[in-house]
Amino acid sequence: MAVRQALGRGLQLGRTVLLRFAAKSWRRAERPFPGAVRGRWERPGRPAGRPAEAPGLGLGFGLGLPDRYRFFRQSVAGLAARLQRQFLVRARGGAGPRGRAVFLAFGLGLGLIEERQAEGRRAAAACRDIQEIFTRKSKLLPDPLDTCRWQGFRLEEYLIGQSIGKGCSAAVYEATVPVLPQNLVVAKGTKLLPAKSPDVLPQKEEVQARRAPAFPLAIKMMWNLSAGSSSEAIFSTMSQELVPASQVALAGEYGTVTFRRKSKGGRKQLTPHPNVIRVFRAFTSSVPLLPGALVDYPDVLPPHLHPEGLGHGRTLFLVMKNYPCTLRQYLHENTPSPRLATLMTLQLLEGVDHLVQQGIAHRDLKSDNILVELDADGCPWLVITDFGCCLADERVGLQLPFTSWYVDRGGNGSLMAPEVSTACPGPRVVIDYSKADVWAVGALAYEIFGLSNPFYGQGKAHLESRNYQVAQLPSLPESVPVDVRHLVVSLLQREVSKRPSARVAANVLHLSLWGEHILALKNLKLDKMIGWLLQQSAATLLADRLTEKSCVETKMKMLFLANLECETLCQAALLLYFWRAAL
Repeated sequence: MAVRQALGRGLQLGRTVLLRFAAKSWRRAERPFPGAVRGRWERPGRPAGRPAEAPGLGLGFGLGLPDRYRFFRQSVAGLAARLQRQFLVRARGGAGPRGRAVFLAFGLGLGLIEERQAEGRRAAAACRDIQEIFTRKSKLLPDPLDTCRWQGFRLEEYLIGQSIGKGCSAAVYEATVPVLPQNLVVAKGTKLLPAKSPDVLPQKEEVQARRAPAFPLAIKMMWNLSAGSSSEAIFSTMSQELVPASQVALAGEYGTVTFRRKSKGGRKQLTPHPNVIRVFRAFTSSVPLLPGALVDYPDVLPPHLHPEGLGHGRTLFLVMKNYPCTLRQYLHENTPSPRLATLMTLQLLEGVDHLVQQGIAHRDLKSDNILVELDADGCPWLVITDFGCCLADERVGLQLPFTSWYVDRGGNGSLMAPEVSTACPGPRVVIDYSKADVWAVGALAYEIFGLSNPFYGQGKAHLESRNYQVAQLPSLPESVPVDVRHLVVSLLQREVSKRPSARVAANVLHLSLWGEHILALKNLKLDKMIGWLLQQSAATLLADRLTEKSCVETKMKMLFLANLECETLCQAALLLYFWRAAL
């Protein structure tokens, strides 16, 4: 807005305030600030249910005032009355140039503030409209196993194949059912895993192999060493594994009503997200003797299957989609390009942001707990899995009281954020997990970009989250974009206050990937940013209709627009601005 227009609007508003002030008593003018009551300052609150106005970014972008200065915006009228009173006093005694200058400065300043507020309101309204459109577009389809008549709450309904892998608390097997719904897509193999059959098959076996059913599902069998054999006790003890369960995952299990009743006010249920695993079915059943059980995990079997086994005869089973490999396996066989690695890191940030928004902390992020499948172009799609160590308690949220060493701080001590690993128990000690998973993503970024994880190494290259310094972090390759290098360092900041949130970090990568043109502008304003967002929205909607829906870049753009918030977008733009200005 031109200075002359701002001055004109300011003078008009100033004259209005002056007339309004002159018509009122002087006593009311002596209390200029609405919060100044009884000799103390009270910050006016926002009415319940009223959406927050658009916050600004800062002076470098010509934007409105931040939300925390709402009290200042509400007290502009009182400040104006105070200035007008001084002006009237000076005018009666013969106003000089200084008095006129005060009134002129007041009018100009009031006009600029009003213009910034209007620009912020326009930006917030546009972001809300875009977010509403893409929130509907990004909704996941219902679970394919829930749209058919097949129940799937008994182990006998599945055909179980070979072992996919095992961890410290469960074993995973490939599985299928005799009749699958037509809309269940079979996961495509990546040719990363070693073949389980000889290289050359006899003709008869080859024919049988061709006719063998595909295994689009995976069954995770938990090891039950302490939960007893009742369904209710198993569900209660292993409830963290049920956090990503779908709405009908527990519908066929006896005792589910009791579990859900106890879960109210306790364990949270995670809403679906494309970068987070979905559990289609969860049920208890007797422990079977599956292929490789006597070799891979004999100690956790029940005594009737193995004489030296310590497990109970009944345990929890989870049915999920079968993904071709883990992130560790993918990176062992592939070296993604810098742009592809940036997309992979962005997917992890989107998944972590969804968890944080739901008040859930994973607390065990590592490459073995991230699954990968490929789209039609061979681009990897990442999914966070294994919630056995998560924090999903509605009573504490992301602030865990750490009263003693017996409190579970999560798994994977090597990738435990500094605020978690250095915490010492006490009566009032609370561990903040709001940015703990973000820190783990920063450490995993080294693996994604082709380097060794500095918190897994040995010798001089090994760092510990308890005592490392940011200056000790190894540098990413020069081929990695500068924005990404700055972001990884900021994600691994020891102080939580210096670490960006998952949403801001994801927006940084979104802007770096798609917004190079808009970021190149020297005088970036909110109106220009909104214009760019509208262009991206139209292009994304068109690409979603014309191209395959499995395109990773299109999906990421839709997630970006579905999570669009003016404040976090502005914070991300500021970070990029300062990082590039420092070069």
